[in-house]
Amino acid sequence: MKNVILLFLVIIGISCTQKKNKISIIKFPELEETILNSQSEYLVVNFWATWCAPCVKELPQFDLLLTKNKNLKVVLVSFDFAEQLEKKVIPFVEKRQIKSEVVLLDETDYNAFIDKIDPSWSGAIPATLIVNNRTGKRVFYEKEFKVGELEAAFNTIMN
Repeated sequence: MKNVILLFLVIIGISCTQKKNKISIIKFPELEETILNSQSEYLVVNFWATWCAPCVKELPQFDLLLTKNKNLKVVLVSFDFAEQLEKKVIPFVEKRQIKSEVVLLDETDYNAFIDKIDPSWSGAIPATLIVNNRTGKRVFYEKEFKVGELEAAFNTIMN
């Protein structure tokens, strides 16, 4: 009986580890689909990279916002190279215990999609799109959020 329980715990542990490490490599059409058809009332999409110090600094705010809002989906879109997923991005996400969904955008022609996110976007990161799917309102920020600024920006779109 002890062996069965131990085996069960090992299987659950492996399953949880695999889920935690699950970071999809996507192309822009998949991201666009997520933005256009999210079932969550609110959607926050942040563009970042492990090599971007301002991006890394603001990341904890996204998980904090996620824990405070039930009807929110947060997607952290990494601009790291796809070949860095296993050795850089996954260890980075695990070390910081990021709870938000993380995807790695595997695109080389940023100009092909930047305007589709927001025409004002120069392509610099960090950048964040906040969407109220109930009202259709969208706001875009090309900046690093200081402590408290992300939540204040999110609150402006809630109504």
